[in-house]
Amino acid sequence: MKPLSHLRRHRFAAPAIVAAALITVGSAFSMASALPTVQHQQTTSGSTIVDEGKQIFLRGCSSCHGLNAEGSGIAPSLIGVGGAAVDFQVGTGRMPMADMSQQAMRKRPVYNAEETAALAAYVASLAPGPKVVDPTSLNWERDGNVADGGTLFRTNCAMCHNFAAQGGALTNGKYAPTLMGVEPKYIYEAMITGPQSMPKFADTTLSPQDKASIISWIQSANKEPATGGASLGRVGPVTEGLLVWTLGLGLLIGVAVWLAMKAR
Repeated sequence: MKPLSHLRRHRFAAPAIVAAALITVGSAFSMASALPTVQHQQTTSGSTIVDEGKQIFLRGCSSCHGLNAEGSGIAPSLIGVGGAAVDFQVGTGRMPMADMSQQAMRKRPVYNAEETAALAAYVASLAPGPKVVDPTSLNWERDGNVADGGTLFRTNCAMCHNFAAQGGALTNGKYAPTLMGVEPKYIYEAMITGPQSMPKFADTTLSPQDKASIISWIQSANKEPATGGASLGRVGPVTEGLLVWTLGLGLLIGVAVWLAMKAR
């Protein structure tokens, strides 16, 4: 016991004991927290994109949609709209927009694909809603039928988008945009989210196969050549009739004037 007593009375005994205790406690804490740290690293990748989307939202969207996406007097709430609505609106350049009183027009996107995905992930985290459509899983060529799609389009879509999907005018200065050149995934997202004046088409109204058939018909119409000559915008008999009346009446008036001058 005398050697131990001698060591305890040494001037470096107390600092050595404190250092040993700190090392022991630190090592134990590191070992205890090792597993939670690994788990945290595994879940960080999912939360990082949401956090990034939230920061983008606060900078570019919160002034209209509210700090918590709860909406305001000039913009609707985004809680429950799902990631598909964000992917459609932001991916097609309709959002953000300066004047919320006007109908959003398709334009060059402000955010790139990564930023759009982050925004969609953040809004999707707020409440359940339609998910972003993965283009690789949307096999409209395999699942869709062009003939059925044409019938479904004329029944559900032609009254607004025109029977040739060229778009058309609506009430109160609004309009249904053309569907020519629109990516299939945006057409699908529009059907499941119902942007602006467009109604939502749930799977009970139009099944996923029906939606794929509509997309198949639109893509087929987009590639269809104008074998009869000038397509005249493919907006139907109104344009063709106006052209016939204009040229026909003009020709008749010209002949009448020519005959009148010859009779003098």
